[in-house]
Amino acid sequence: MSGQKGYIYAELAVNDSSYFFSEYMPRVKPVLEQYDAKFLVAQDDPEVIEGGRKVKRIVFIEFDSPEKAREFYYSKDYQDIIQYRFDSASAHLYLLDGVAP
Repeated sequence: MSGQKGYIYAELAVNDSSYFFSEYMPRVKPVLEQYDAKFLVAQDDPEVIEGGRKVKRIVFIEFDSPEKAREFYYSKDYQDIIQYRFDSASAHLYLLDGVAP
């Protein structure tokens, strides 16, 4: 393995925070744990210093490899619960490859 990390970066607008935090988050956390994911950032109202965008929430999650990040996202376990996020938030979601060491 190359040591290159994989990441999921999300810009979220949580429309129903009660549903998001009571239904989606308890289901997604165990799936993330299966893939050894690490939350690096989970923040409401980040300071946007360029670009004039209003971003309500960002999440930045690290995986051991780009393949592991993709494997998580496309896994049956995650796809089985993704509708909970769709029902409570809108998002721009990115799969990112880290810089090789």
